[in-house]
Amino acid sequence: MNKAAEAQSETARMSLGVVIRISLVFIVLCGIVYPLVTTGAAQLLFPGRANGSLIRTSDGTAVGSALIGQTFNDPKHFQSRVSSIDYKAEASGSNNYAPSNADLLARTEKTIEDWKISNPDVPVSRLPIALITNSGSGLDPHITPQSAEVQVPRISKQTGLSAERLHQLIEDATEGRDLGVFGEPRVNVLKLNMALDELLRK
Repeated sequence: MNKAAEAQSETARMSLGVVIRISLVFIVLCGIVYPLVTTGAAQLLFPGRANGSLIRTSDGTAVGSALIGQTFNDPKHFQSRVSSIDYKAEASGSNNYAPSNADLLARTEKTIEDWKISNPDVPVSRLPIALITNSGSGLDPHITPQSAEVQVPRISKQTGLSAERLHQLIEDATEGRDLGVFGEPRVNVLKLNMALDELLRK
């Protein structure tokens, strides 16, 4: 082998060594160091959010997440929005039906009929659109304050609590706009129902 070929071979070996060393460094940095640092920082700075924003009872039992809605069937509880995926987090999304879609119309009509049966004291004309429509993710844990207010007559009748006390409960549970400007006022249904249950226990 002439000197030129030997030099090329040596250069190739050196280049391969550099590539391997750089690959190993980046594997360690990106595959081990970076995940450990970001996970540690999240646990240190935002432990609640890092662990799923879990909502717990007074005895520490996890009953849900502040980020994922649930279905409440007990008539004494506040009801959540319609969810086409039944709030199953592994199937986030909606059917994205057009307003003319037959399945959407059928679901909406059923929701309205169910409302009439469960809330005979509140006319359909007062039913907020948010209570009969699905959110984009199908996981929305919030309803509008108005969507909670229209459920007060039913819950008052079911629990014996005064409408005034229930309105105050909703007001206390209402979250404002993020940073005062982003989004709309909202009520986390799980937190609201937990506050309601606590009030009933007292």
